[in-house]
Amino acid sequence: MLPFWIALQFLSSLPVRLPGMPAPQELGRSLLCYPLVGLLFGIILWGLNWLLLGTPLLLHAALLLTGWVLLSGALHLDGLADSADAWLGGFGDRERTLTIMKDPRSGPIAVVTLVLVLLLKFVALVALIEQQQALMLIIVPLIGRSALLGLFLTTPYVRAGGLGQALADHLPRSAGKQVLAISAVVCVLIAGVGGVVALVVAVAGFVWLRQVMLRRLGGTTGDTAGALLELLEVAMLVGLALV
Repeated sequence: MLPFWIALQFLSSLPVRLPGMPAPQELGRSLLCYPLVGLLFGIILWGLNWLLLGTPLLLHAALLLTGWVLLSGALHLDGLADSADAWLGGFGDRERTLTIMKDPRSGPIAVVTLVLVLLLKFVALVALIEQQQALMLIIVPLIGRSALLGLFLTTPYVRAGGLGQALADHLPRSAGKQVLAISAVVCVLIAGVGGVVALVVAVAGFVWLRQVMLRRLGGTTGDTAGALLELLEVAMLVGLALV
């Protein structure tokens, strides 16, 4: 259970306290639990959506989105903001891009990116609520966090040392592939055709974003992983709302 608690502490704002500093091997195994954390998030959001039934539509969607952001403590939005600033300010240069991502300050491009992503999520949630597609709230967080596992499985981590390097170095790769396959099957079992649509959108977005990271950085960082998750989530929500 320790890898799950590590994953939950890292990916969420829930009050999880570990007994001490985990071993590198436990950190690596915690990546296998990322899809499970996503499933937990999805179930919480599905329950929140049920509690909000009867609330005015726009308020319903706004509260749902607020809950979504609070669950993760805006961790991945922070990565998206840092990546947006770095991609524009890096001017195609790898080292400059990595340096900007370390800067805690957010520039105009980061603010604009966050506003657009949250706006698209909000409008897509309004559409999904209207269409009564509550099950999509379960599979989108599940696929998003499964994508983080997929990223560490397939993409070099470019910052030496630190938590991300420990995750990448000690990830059980064979088990990781099995977890990804199980996660995909679970999504289809939960949401049927909607699950297939979400998976297709996510895989297409994942392949493209991974290539963008490889061309600029030669791999991924914690910030670009967070950006990947946020962009895939918004792409899935918009795609599902349009189907």
